[in-house]
Amino acid sequence: MKKIVSLLVVVVLFCSCSDYQKALKNEDVAAKFEIATKMYEAGKYNKAIRLFEQLAPTYRGKPQAEKLFYMYSQSYYKTEQYYLAGYQFESFVSGYPRSEKVQEAAFLGAYSYSKLAPVYSLDQVDTVKALDKLQAFIDMYPNSEYIPQANEAVQKLNGKLEKKAYEVAKGYNTISDYKSALIAFDNFIADFPGTPFKEDALFYKYDSAYQLAINSVQSKMEERLNVAKVAYNNLIKFNSATKYKKQADEMNARVETDLQKFTK
Repeated sequence: MKKIVSLLVVVVLFCSCSDYQKALKNEDVAAKFEIATKMYEAGKYNKAIRLFEQLAPTYRGKPQAEKLFYMYSQSYYKTEQYYLAGYQFESFVSGYPRSEKVQEAAFLGAYSYSKLAPVYSLDQVDTVKALDKLQAFIDMYPNSEYIPQANEAVQKLNGKLEKKAYEVAKGYNTISDYKSALIAFDNFIADFPGTPFKEDALFYKYDSAYQLAINSVQSKMEERLNVAKVAYNNLIKFNSATKYKKQADEMNARVETDLQKFTK
């Protein structure tokens, strides 16, 4: 019995492949569309894509075009070809604004771009683009069933930008470019007020101000020591029991000692 079932499976697969190969060369677009639909429904998305590519130019404006372009978009999405999926879903939304699939297509189009966003350490141009797309979806369909997923994706993308901005600021501190570090940390804290990296950012901002101050020329030292003192106070105000307290207190003692030289 098992041998018979296995044989039947092989026969079905062979016929399916044979039908697909014929469809690729077939000029009958209706027959090609039927096979493409079967490939799509069977989860053979790459094969479906090849047929949809052939059908797309001739099906625009036809009654079944909406179904075709929806399946075409989904096939790219299912095969993780997110750039092409995003493009096709956007085209679907533009071409079929009254479709019952329009909200799903609009969400998946925006979500596809979020899949292209790289790790935080790389350039974040695609991350910003994805955020713009998702925000446009949220603004357009504020009551959509896809809003929770869209908001979750936005949160993850913002997390990448947040981590990137923090690491850039910390990088300036690491290479002793303390002026740039101070500016970068100020911008980071302003842009991400609720960041989990705030304590770290406040400390490294203080460290940058401290290093800049104690290594200054005499004419600029007093002003920079006072900037460092403010940065220390901001760190302690944020968390009086900060994990950096011992180091920060030792640095502040040096700041206070050096400041006394300017009051005599």
